[in-house]
Amino acid sequence: MTRYLPPPCFYSRQNCVEVFIVYKLSASVNSIACKKVISQLAILLACFLCAVTSSALAVALKEASNPVIWADVPDPSVIRVGNNYFMSSTTMHMSPGVPIMKSTDLINWKIINYAYNTLVNSNQLNLENGQNAYGKGSWASSIRYVNGIYYVSTFSYTTNKTYIYKTQNIEQGPWNLSVLDGVYHDCALFFENGRAFLAYGSDDIKLIELTSDASAIKSGGLNQTIIPKSSAIAGSSFVVKAEGTHLQKINGYYYVSLIAWPSGKGRTQLIYRASSLTGIYEGRIALQDQGIAQGGFVDAPSGNWYAFLFKDSGAVGRTPYLVPVSWQNGWPVMGVNEQTPKNLNFTVEDSALTGVVASDEFNQGAQGIASLPLQWQWNHNPDNSGWSLLSRPGYLRLTTKRIDTTFEYARNTLTQRTFGPQGSAQISMETAGMKDGDYAGLGALQARYGFVGVAKSNGNKAIVMVDNTSGVPQEIIRIGLYQNRVYLKIEMDFRNQIDQAKFYYSIDGSSWTVIGNTLRMTYDLKHFMGYRFALFNYASQSSGGYVDFDYYRLAE
Repeated sequence: MTRYLPPPCFYSRQNCVEVFIVYKLSASVNSIACKKVISQLAILLACFLCAVTSSALAVALKEASNPVIWADVPDPSVIRVGNNYFMSSTTMHMSPGVPIMKSTDLINWKIINYAYNTLVNSNQLNLENGQNAYGKGSWASSIRYVNGIYYVSTFSYTTNKTYIYKTQNIEQGPWNLSVLDGVYHDCALFFENGRAFLAYGSDDIKLIELTSDASAIKSGGLNQTIIPKSSAIAGSSFVVKAEGTHLQKINGYYYVSLIAWPSGKGRTQLIYRASSLTGIYEGRIALQDQGIAQGGFVDAPSGNWYAFLFKDSGAVGRTPYLVPVSWQNGWPVMGVNEQTPKNLNFTVEDSALTGVVASDEFNQGAQGIASLPLQWQWNHNPDNSGWSLLSRPGYLRLTTKRIDTTFEYARNTLTQRTFGPQGSAQISMETAGMKDGDYAGLGALQARYGFVGVAKSNGNKAIVMVDNTSGVPQEIIRIGLYQNRVYLKIEMDFRNQIDQAKFYYSIDGSSWTVIGNTLRMTYDLKHFMGYRFALFNYASQSSGGYVDFDYYRLAE
């Protein structure tokens, strides 16, 4: 059965769709005053429905299972503060960056903030002058909470800097930023007795002391290797030597969690421990199962312990796994019989991933709201003059601001994660504002991309499917379009890493026709990211053309 994934909504989930139907009606009314009245009626209707139905509706539950999030959420760093869990992750060249997520059960996560809107303005991150930051941007982050302050670190090979953000309000900010010269690879924040540190490195794991507020390297502070040749416990030949440092103190021991990839074997979780911060550390293999590795420990209020790790899962990206942990003689024992269980033996609310991906009716402008929901990220830094929710309330308008040659290098492409095991995205788009040479539509963004869209040339519009599987974009088919509105859809199948995408178009939004090739999706290290659904509009001849997206709807 296909299940619609509704837009984010501050009303009850049961009433969310009804409310957005009313919102969409309000966006179609010509009078702005009428839109405001109808929108207010929508709010009153939602409140009435909530009051009438809340006592009669039960929350849908599901058994917690792995992967925790069947979407690209790599390099997780997780903490618990009271009854809430917070996670930072990696989104590299996307903007805003370093997503901050919140959960009450370790399974259902919601994006609540980002550490930054823009890492830096540069040719690479702005997709300018032939440069890009694909596969770079910001990498693995670390999140910690100390004395009422949240700290998040990340680093960038694009800028050769390390960044530390801090705030007292993790959901609202503001964030204060400190910048360290140099790259502290896969660094982990650690605080103890008023002192602050970064543990970092590849193979040789090092520790460097920060000032107590974690704003700078401490002059004359601790700076030493604490685990030399940390990969050695896993073998002598490696695809990737030990990295991905997480440093935690639990019950009197200091634990360093690492990931290594021995040749001929999968990604492997390593664990080191010592009775003092600087060692001597002893280590062992903690988990060698399905390539599930890289992350740290987190405890539940119940006293249960888990490792929050991830797995390379093909074209969808790197997906988080929750691994039960028991303790024997001060050592963590991961998994059940040395394996990661599929089912986790507890139940949670069934939120259908809507905290991480979600449909969008683009009705924010009808409410005077100019910002997008947090599920959206721009491919590289946006040009904020080229998009609007207010130019035509009820729609997202993308306006071309420059000339681009391909979908991959076009600026102002708006993305959300794809998701598994199967998922689809469909859009409704109006094309009256397109210029000759413009391309706009819905794409599957990665190095080997594909898209279905509308192209305009010599005053005529056509629906096209473009396939870049070979590394050279090829227009597979072109079908004449004789109206302004068009409906486009992509269906993806990630089951057993089938990793296929099919493209569709519709003239009426009801009857769908397959167009072009089935895309064979590949996780390519050039982008180092799972495929993204992408809304785009780029000009190949002259700028200033625009398209209006009426909605973006997901189903699983």
